[in-house]
Amino acid sequence: MSEAQELGQRIVAEVEKVIVGKRGVIERVLTGLVAGGHVLLEDVPGVGKTMLVRALSAALSLGSQRLQCTPDLMPQDVTGLNVYNRRDERFDFRPGPVFTNILLADELNRATPRTQSALLEAMQERQATIDGVTTALPRPFFVLATENPIEQEGTFPLPEAELDRFLLRTTIGYPDEAAEQELVRRGAGQDRLPSVTAVTDAEGIAGLQAAAARVEVSQPVLTYIVALCRALRERPGIALGPSPRATLALTAACRAQALLEGREFVVPDDVQGLAECVLAHRLMLDASAELGGTTRSEVIALTLEGLPAPFEGQGAR
Repeated sequence: MSEAQELGQRIVAEVEKVIVGKRGVIERVLTGLVAGGHVLLEDVPGVGKTMLVRALSAALSLGSQRLQCTPDLMPQDVTGLNVYNRRDERFDFRPGPVFTNILLADELNRATPRTQSALLEAMQERQATIDGVTTALPRPFFVLATENPIEQEGTFPLPEAELDRFLLRTTIGYPDEAAEQELVRRGAGQDRLPSVTAVTDAEGIAGLQAAAARVEVSQPVLTYIVALCRALRERPGIALGPSPRATLALTAACRAQALLEGREFVVPDDVQGLAECVLAHRLMLDASAELGGTTRSEVIALTLEGLPAPFEGQGAR
């Protein structure tokens, strides 16, 4: 077992002290962090999103902030603002919640598009500009945003430009019966938070991110990734296909997953396993496909079926 794989498993084990029966979700979130991206969770309230962030920040010994998004939230509530100090006759900067390592943007699609866009610079450039002054954000900077199902009252669809900044989107979902019984037996997650032990820190996460960037992607696998994204752009029923940023995102996610599984190279299974959560939220179906009941997940699955995958040996080197 490699050092990166062992560390990843220790992080997951610590988070599982609080989040019961959702190992796959924890691993997906950790993959997004190690890949240097951000994660979007679409879920109803009460399934443990806030506890996931708090447990993750405790296991990583990182700072975290929670931003509760509402329709009256203003951009300066996200980035911070300058406040006039009458005593010293100067402006003092009061940093917003983006000045942290892990930001939980809860119910992001309840904020107005103007406020949603305030996160774009922070997510893409790792910086915030307030009154013309640009300030770098702490490293690592990781946004874990949640959105309510779009059919719920009082929600605003996230614009395509913002969705494209999320490396992957996934769901937590309700626990199965056994996990829910265990959850009730253990009690509230906040009571178990003190049991979470820090197993690494910002320097350790930076090391994992650097190691993930060095994971090898062979030419056949690289061709497979590019061919998948190009095939989705050209597929009937697609009004907007994955951008080149999506191709880069899928490659980065595959590298991170390979690292956390103890491999120094990406295999086709990485691409197939991550394609939906990395690409689905970047697709837009045309009206005929939507009226026909086609889903983006189905489109990706059918595209993968029709795309020859590299041989196992080609994925290794």
